[in-house]
Amino acid sequence: MSPGSVHSRTASAVAVVERAMAELRRGGIVVLRGEDGNGGLVIAAESCGPRALQRLQGLAQNAPVLVTTRRRAEAIGMDIPPHIAGGMGETNKPITLDLPEGVPVDIILRPHEAENAGRHVALRHLSRPVASHAPQIAQAAIELAKLSRLLPAVVLGPLSRDPGNKRREWAREQDIIYVDAADVASYEETASRNLQQVAQAHVPLEGAENARILAWRPSDGGKEHLAIVVGEIDPTEPVLIRLHSECFTGDLLGSLRCDCGVQLRGAIAQIAQHGSGVLLYLAQEGRGIGLVNKLRAYELQDDGFDTIDANEQLGFDADERIYAPAATMLGRMGIKRVRLMTNNPEKIAQLERYGIEVAARVQHSFPSNGHNENYLRTKAERAGHLL
Repeated sequence: MSPGSVHSRTASAVAVVERAMAELRRGGIVVLRGEDGNGGLVIAAESCGPRALQRLQGLAQNAPVLVTTRRRAEAIGMDIPPHIAGGMGETNKPITLDLPEGVPVDIILRPHEAENAGRHVALRHLSRPVASHAPQIAQAAIELAKLSRLLPAVVLGPLSRDPGNKRREWAREQDIIYVDAADVASYEETASRNLQQVAQAHVPLEGAENARILAWRPSDGGKEHLAIVVGEIDPTEPVLIRLHSECFTGDLLGSLRCDCGVQLRGAIAQIAQHGSGVLLYLAQEGRGIGLVNKLRAYELQDDGFDTIDANEQLGFDADERIYAPAATMLGRMGIKRVRLMTNNPEKIAQLERYGIEVAARVQHSFPSNGHNENYLRTKAERAGHLL
């Protein structure tokens, strides 16, 4: 296969995953196919309306099941049998729950509500968790929900094995988006490698008037990342950089629940004082779970959970971010060695994994403000941040 054909196949695969994400968000059905030929019809649990569920039931070859993550299942009060929990270790793998007729799909969405009899009745009708049928399909379905910035919970209608890959044509006839599970699994890495600079402009900033903003977009037209370049960069020397994940509430609204806003503005000021550097503004709100889910996590924090436990109660890992986009942007700017402004050792490890040498770590922290003491303490004590 020629390089052009490989690029075309890769771009097509990324675009199909992007369309599948949009379909899930609007409450539609997606067909997933694993490498072993197993397949499934998928609807996001939080957008699963009665008509879509009825259609899925009519198309599926077996009774639909609920699929969520281990942590989400535990959050709604399900006991994970020892023989299943033992095989998972500490990982947050998918759990499959039978969905008897009459049990509402959204039972999986409300683990933090006050105890009530109706909830317990519904939970009693959910069977004990079982190892997922066609585990690759279950894992891909959960990953697709996460990529869509939805809760990691889906309704899955199992389909029989399709060794000849005839289901693609069947999906086309049914007007359903068809996507390979392998393309879902590789989506973020693939999209990161395909980032291209699409715009740049001189944008004087408060405290950094000699600044340019470069916009980067993947080939599928998905999430855009920004590079804020201050001064003139000398790529022959380690470049002072900051990786900053977007935070609408902190960066734009000045929320005091986190330290994101002061970190953003403080980093730009420090880079300007140094004379040059780059701040990469990465589109991965709420440690990668999205703004809506971050607000859901805030609600859980108001009930007493810390920032890590709240994310895990929703079914996510403690941190869902990746830094492949950052490495790609730096590489295409000719930057291979950096001085990284961070308190998070994981950022150092991630950049070095993707071939960016971290010549030094530059401390970057700010005092608490009266509202974020617990947040900062959790980052230090549980996430290993060097505050």
